[in-house]
This record gives sequence, structure tokens and C-alpha cells, in this order.
Amino acid sequence: MTAQTAPRWNLTNVYPSLSSKEYNADCEKVKSFISDMESLMEKAAAFSGQEDASTLGALAQEMIACYNAILLVGGTIRAYIESFVSTDSYNQEALRKESEFDLVAVKINQLETQLLGWIGKVKERLPEMIQSVPVLEEHRYFLEESARQSRYLMSEAEEMLAAELSLSGSNAWTKLQGMLTSQASVEIEVDGELKRLPSPALINLRSHPDGETRKRGYEAEDKLWTSLKVPLSAALNSIKGEVNVLNRRRGREDAVHSAIDAAHIDRQSLEAMLGAMRDSFPMFRRYFKAKVKYLGKEKLPWWDLFAPVGEVKSDYSFKEAREVILRNFGRFAPQLEAFARNAFEHNWIDAEQRDGKRGGAFCMEVPGVGESRILSNFDGSFDQVSTLAHELGHGFHNDCAVKAGKTEIQKFTPMTLAETASIMCETIVTSALLEEVTNPQQELAILESQLNGDSQVIVDIYSRYLFEKEVFERREKTELNADEICEIMENAQKATYGDGLDERYLQKWMWTWKPHYYSGGLSFYNFPYAFGHLFATGLYAIYQQRGAEFVPDYIHLLASTGEAPAADLAARFGIDIRTRKFWEDSLRVSEKRVERYCELVS
Repeated sequence: MTAQTAPRWNLTNVYPSLSSKEYNADCEKVKSFISDMESLMEKAAAFSGQEDASTLGALAQEMIACYNAILLVGGTIRAYIESFVSTDSYNQEALRKESEFDLVAVKINQLETQLLGWIGKVKERLPEMIQSVPVLEEHRYFLEESARQSRYLMSEAEEMLAAELSLSGSNAWTKLQGMLTSQASVEIEVDGELKRLPSPALINLRSHPDGETRKRGYEAEDKLWTSLKVPLSAALNSIKGEVNVLNRRRGREDAVHSAIDAAHIDRQSLEAMLGAMRDSFPMFRRYFKAKVKYLGKEKLPWWDLFAPVGEVKSDYSFKEAREVILRNFGRFAPQLEAFARNAFEHNWIDAEQRDGKRGGAFCMEVPGVGESRILSNFDGSFDQVSTLAHELGHGFHNDCAVKAGKTEIQKFTPMTLAETASIMCETIVTSALLEEVTNPQQELAILESQLNGDSQVIVDIYSRYLFEKEVFERREKTELNADEICEIMENAQKATYGDGLDERYLQKWMWTWKPHYYSGGLSFYNFPYAFGHLFATGLYAIYQQRGAEFVPDYIHLLASTGEAPAADLAARFGIDIRTRKFWEDSLRVSEKRVERYCELVS
């Protein structure tokens, strides 16, 4: 098996097809559950909130049970549709089904808002409701967090309208960005042959071993994204404009406010982490300068940022990648190896690069069958092996919650903690391979992979945070054209990379293909990656101290990430995320890597 024959995923155990009776039956089932929930909400609306605690508690439990049922079936349908749309944006049947289900999803969102509003109405009664109906204890965190967030709701009529308008607003713009970037392709010479590459494969040329190929890829990206800058800037402007209006009407302090709440952290924790990240920039610049010295250049242009260094295998077959991952997962925990082996054997992974498939990588839960599915764009590089380990970590996280019997509500995990298992799994593989190296050039290659990843989630993620923050602030005053958006991106990169990169050759088009910027419901899809990286790094250090006895606590943590604030979960391991010390300690792991890297290239 080669990188070119990497597998496609199989979801036939979910539904036989998009037109099957099983699929249609679940579509009707979720509509029935929605109808049941609407009846419960009508009943709740008739309550004054002064009824006895047992009556209110019983109603709350009915609504939670019904909402869990909606999320289970609705989430399964959504994931199944996404399995087609994300891998083949030309599939008209899937696109039609997606549009049909979007209407259902709006009703689900509206019901969630109504539920949130009702919980806010009875929030003072929650303690006695839980005491009267003890089963509510299982969802105490959901109830208490919903009560806290209910203060940021508009009127019910406004929230219902906003949900409906999102279909032709932010949701439509999100689809446009996905469609344009997944279908974009360009002709380029690679390995002496003229090829037409889809955008994900073009982006992957950034790590090609040949410098001229990397440069041609950079130039081809510039031409490609220039040709799409008008519709993509329109999409970005429209989404950020909509979010700004809704944040203002909901009483949010700023655009970051809702992202902090969604991350289940507080501003103090965010500022502590960001401060430690800023202080680490000089250390990462030493790494960039050492790399450019190794490459024999004076400055590091963007197209060399991901250049391979040292002697690393760059032609992994998918089978070889699988064996590397399974071997090292098994050294950490048999449960992790068993999970990954099951994922490989049952075709949970779509790794082939092809036209119409979205770039990047992700893991999605398929709740109806208690499984996950993983998308990647495997090209045989060491980085893609690490990416595969990363996404399998997300799947293991889901699996821990499933095996613990968590409900769909209990499985809600903030992005900050959603990256815990993924970064941990990536670290397990790269750290294990580092221990196996037999010569300095192999060690250098693995350190390069680690530091490239470290710098992306610290330096580059911070640049993306600065970029998105400024886009939101400037969008409050006016629309931004593509050139202005590019300027904001370049300025953010200059502020973070500094003299570590050649400022003549940055990547001003980073905003075009990153889907993270194009969500109306989840802004700042960036700093949680840094949180997850540093949090997992700290946990890995604890694992190195405790060994196998760490694993049960870790699995319990993964099963519980939807049931407590990040600070409370971190405290289980003696971690205080509100102070800079923890973040600085985690960053010292990268500092040691930089020191060794500099020794090897000197």
C-alpha cells in the first residue's frame, strides 16, 4: 500500500446509503423527537417557575432525556452527511441532504436556545430541583453552565429569527468557503512532471524535500488564492459581521468573550497562557534561525518553514504509518492500541488525497454507532504520520466517553480540552521515535517535526489569534477587502515570528483555506489548540513521572471533559491554569528541544 492508495472510510454500518430506508427512518425519528421537545417547551412556557421543586425537576429531566435523544440521532445523521460532503464536494445528493438537514438543525438550535432560556428562568431553583429529582445530578454541570450562559440570550423571538437567518447567512458562507477551497486545483511541476493538484495536496508541498518545489508551491498558492480572494473575503466579512451583531445584541463584552465561555475557561487563564506564549517567541526565533542556518540561507521564507531537516523517512506507506502508531500507542496503554487497531481494521479513516476533498484533517464522532471517523490527507510524510496519530487521539477521547456511558450532553467537550488526547497521542509517537534514533541526523529530523509542531501551535496560533481579533474589531467599523485582510495577516505574522522569518515572504493567504475562520457559531478556533498542546505537554510530563498508574486517571479525565470547567479538571492533576507557572513549565519542554536542535545544527 502506498500513500497514493491510502484508504477511504466506510460508514455502511451507520446507514446503507443516503437514500436508504434506515436513513430516512432516522430522519423521521429526529423530527418526532423535535416535536416531543416542542411540546415539553410549551409545557415549560406555561409554568411560572414557582411550582414545587419536584414538578420542575421532573420536567427538566424529561427535557434533558429528549434533548439527548435528539443529539444522538441528529448527530449521527449530521456525521453521515458530512462523511460525503467533506470527501466529495461534487456529490449533489449529499449536498441536497445537507441542505435538507440544515432546516432540521435550525429547529434543534432553536430548541436548545429555548431550553437554555427556561433553565435561566428557574436557575435559582436548581439546587432544590436536583435535590428533589436526584437523577438530575448526572447533568448538574450542564444545568449550572446553561444558567450562567442564559444571561447572554436575546429575546426568544430574536434568537429564533437569528437561527433561521443563519441558513442564508453565516451557514451559507461557510459552505461556499468549503466548496471553493475543496474544488480548487492548480497545475504545477512536481518531481519533473506537470500535475494538477487539488488545494490540500498543493498545501502539502510545503514539506516537500526539494526547495524549488516548495517555492513553486508557494507561488502557485499565491496565484490560486488571488483568483478566489473576492468570494472568500466576502464570506469572511459576512460571517464576522453577523457574529459581531449577535455578540453585541447578546451583551457580550467583545468577540473573545463567547469563545472563552465556549472553551470553559476564564479570561485570567487565557491571559496567563497568552503571556507565557508571548515570552516564548524569542526562544522559537532561535529555532527558526538555526533552521535557516542548516538550510544554508540568510533568512527563512515561508516556503522553507516546513522544509524537512535531517534524515527522516518521508515515503511512509499507509501500512507503515499504521504500524508505527500501533506500536507506540501500545507502549502507552493497551486500551489506546486496541482502539486504534479497531479504527484501522474497520476503515474508520479516509486518508486519500483527491479532488473535491477538503484539506487538513479532522475527527468526527458518529454517536449512533458509538464510533468516530477520521479524515486526513496522507502523503507519506512523517508529519502526516503525526497528524494521523493526532486525529486518532480525538477518536480515543470519544471512545473513553462512550465506554463510560456518557450521554450526548455529558460528552460536550470544549475545544480547550478536546485537544488533550490528540496532542498526547502525537507526543507519544514522536517522543517514542526520538528514543529509537541511531544517529544525529535522525534525531534532528524528529526534533524538527516536534519543534515545527510546537511553533505552529504557539507562534502561528498566536498570530491567528491576533489576526482574528483585529478582523473582528475592524469589521465593526467597515467591510474589509481582501488586500486589507492579507495585510492584517502579514502584520500578525510579523508580530509573532519577528526576525525568525523573511518578512518579504510571509503567508498572507493563510485566512483563505483555513476553515477555522469561517464559522458563525465558533469564533477563535485557535487559542484552544495552544491550550490543548500545553495542557497535554504538562500531562505527558506527569505520565513520565507516574508511568502506568497515570493511565486510569487520564482515561477518567477524557471521559469527564464535558462535565466540569477546565480549571477543575486540571486541578485533579495538581495543575493551576490560572497562573503562568504551569504554562511556562510546559514551554520549557520546547526550550530543551530548541537547545538540542541548535547543538545539532551548529
